[in-house]
Amino acid sequence: MGHNKTVWDNPAEVIRNLQPDNPVMAFAPTVLQERARRFINGFPGLVTYAVKSNPEEVVVQNLLSAGLKGFDVASPAEIDLVGRLAPGAARHYHNPVRARCEIAHAVEAGVRAWSVDSQSELDKLFEQVPTSIDGQKVEISPRFKLPVLGAIYDFGSKFGATPEMAAEMLRAVEARGYVASLTFHPGTQCVDPAAWESYIRVARDICDMADVRIRRLNVGGGFPSYRVVGVEPELEAIFDRIGTTAEEMFGQDAPELVCEPGRGLCADAFSLITRVKAVRDGSSVFLNDGVYGGLAELPVVGNIDRVQVFDADGRLREAERSGRIIFGPTCDSVDRLPGELGLPADITEGDYVIFHGAGAYSTVTNTRFNGFGAMTHATVMALE
Repeated sequence: MGHNKTVWDNPAEVIRNLQPDNPVMAFAPTVLQERARRFINGFPGLVTYAVKSNPEEVVVQNLLSAGLKGFDVASPAEIDLVGRLAPGAARHYHNPVRARCEIAHAVEAGVRAWSVDSQSELDKLFEQVPTSIDGQKVEISPRFKLPVLGAIYDFGSKFGATPEMAAEMLRAVEARGYVASLTFHPGTQCVDPAAWESYIRVARDICDMADVRIRRLNVGGGFPSYRVVGVEPELEAIFDRIGTTAEEMFGQDAPELVCEPGRGLCADAFSLITRVKAVRDGSSVFLNDGVYGGLAELPVVGNIDRVQVFDADGRLREAERSGRIIFGPTCDSVDRLPGELGLPADITEGDYVIFHGAGAYSTVTNTRFNGFGAMTHATVMALE
């Protein structure tokens, strides 16, 4: 993936100067660092970045510059990436299903925080993971699930134990001499603070069932990015609800809190610049990027409607908008965005469509299917 070394004012300037024929991901380090400080200053505990959402080295480096001290890693590759770029940072291996070779790799790398959501996986950890590494106790956090609430994607369909099973595992973790903690994930793009409240209340029930006082409670990711015009996430309301609910439920025994935002940290620091390949008979629009590229997750989580359209000279098109079907560049019929997207009536071939807030699950899921997907990077001072 190429990177233009010039620092531009904004994506429109990229268009005016480069007129790129391939997709460009515009990155604003100032936006990423501001968002990181918003989490660090607002969340009542340790903030760890979910590397999977965007593992670009420049992202990790800017988060470190903003003061982030922890990372949620889900594979040996992510463990090694953070170990190389931030040797002193905390690494939480919270992908709850791992091959034995992956467990061995993480132990060798010195990882001391793990999650688990089944007895069979817990048995593997007991077999391979010592209770302390380099003189520090190892933490194991059973991960539990509840019915999805206020999210657009249910992580519980793949991960998470019932509260009763989580209590059994928690009891076993403490009996074996590990640091006993709990973790959950409320679901992707979760805008309702009540989702976290429900989970924290059940976390207390699990502790009571197990008769265990947990050291830490990881409240997961799910923190939303700004995807829909006029619906900017109220992160501080979520932070406040998490803190007050934990205090209410645990009182003097309140565990240390941890969160692991991915999308909520990185998404709004990137804008994807795409170009119109064709407007077919004045109706559907074909772009040079789609669901096999930087827009891979849109069919699952819904459209980003924070879009701007510029002509080939970088002038903003401001005509009245109407719904258009949007296709990507490949010859695969599933390469289309869900529903319709409102675009200016005068959009034409050669124009540019910019998707703001496209930094999560985009660069990392970009493919070269059908010979497309030659995405480049550009650095900008601001995104609009």
